[in-house]
Amino acid sequence: MKSLIIGSFSYKLSSYSLPSPDSSSTSLVSTGCYNVSLRASKHKQIIQSQSSFLRCNIDRFNGSFLLSHKFNTKRVASAISEQPVDPDPTSPQQSLPNALNAFYRFSRPHTVIGTALSIVSVSLLAVQKLSDFSPSFFIGVLEAIVAAFFMNIYIVGLNQLSDIEIDKVNKPYLPLASGEYSVKTGIIIVSLFAFMSFWLGWIVGSWPLFWALFISFLLGTAYSINMPMLRWKRFALVAAMCILAVRAVIVQIAFYLHIQTFVYGRLAVFPKPVIFATGFMSFFSVVIALFKDIPDIVGDKIFGIQSFTVRLGQKRVFWICILLLEVAYAVAILVGASSPFLWSRYITLFYAEYLLIPLVR
Repeated sequence: MKSLIIGSFSYKLSSYSLPSPDSSSTSLVSTGCYNVSLRASKHKQIIQSQSSFLRCNIDRFNGSFLLSHKFNTKRVASAISEQPVDPDPTSPQQSLPNALNAFYRFSRPHTVIGTALSIVSVSLLAVQKLSDFSPSFFIGVLEAIVAAFFMNIYIVGLNQLSDIEIDKVNKPYLPLASGEYSVKTGIIIVSLFAFMSFWLGWIVGSWPLFWALFISFLLGTAYSINMPMLRWKRFALVAAMCILAVRAVIVQIAFYLHIQTFVYGRLAVFPKPVIFATGFMSFFSVVIALFKDIPDIVGDKIFGIQSFTVRLGQKRVFWICILLLEVAYAVAILVGASSPFLWSRYITLFYAEYLLIPLVR
């Protein structure tokens, strides 16, 4: 029995010391415990080898991850350094352009350009001979343009101060409506430019220029400011008359007299070209008064501004403006074509044939 039990194990086990042959049952138990211990030892070795393999792979993964993270960080930093970075609007390099852009929008440049061109054109009507193009003429025109520019800033600025809520709907890009300018900033700007306009008109010493500035100041204030019996822009006809008075009468007659009487020292006479220019600009000023309200219909309806566009509709007002312009230019062509000066006829016909008629078509 003992030899049978011992022979049941492999030869490799016979090399170990066998227990004392006192009892067959004791030998069986000892041999079985040894076999279990051997299997446990092998299992332990396998676990240790797997653990060692796992630690090795984890170390390799950590190393490759750190290397990859370091490489990616360098690559991202390199990419960022190659891409343009948005400039800080508060930096000194950007603050000046932003301030100029805001003031450009605040000044409503299309009104400034129109005023300057009107002053130049009506000043030329006072020129009678070539020698009239003297330094005093150019200085007088420049004085008129600068003073009118200052007053124009006051008028359009006051209008924006009075229409902040309306402009948030109609013109949200304006500095006061967008919040770029505070109300205090707007008040400072319009007050400063009104003062500079009157100061320049006073030191120049031209009464036609000073009265042109003063009447423009009164009408511009009454047109915009929200006070009892004022804010005339609420009433379509009164608003149109304000614009007509400034653009057609004051700009044409007062600035002509500035050159005629103050610069040249001549008598205050009104030749036919001045009368014609005033009549033409009367039509044109009505068109300005009507046309400017066409895109503002939404805000005007909300805040109770009874413009012609609100009353009649955008399409009807648009075609009324076109009709008025056609009448004005047709009369201008007839006047120019019947001029006693040959060069005036040629210029008028050239303008009508190659510029105006193709535009109408």
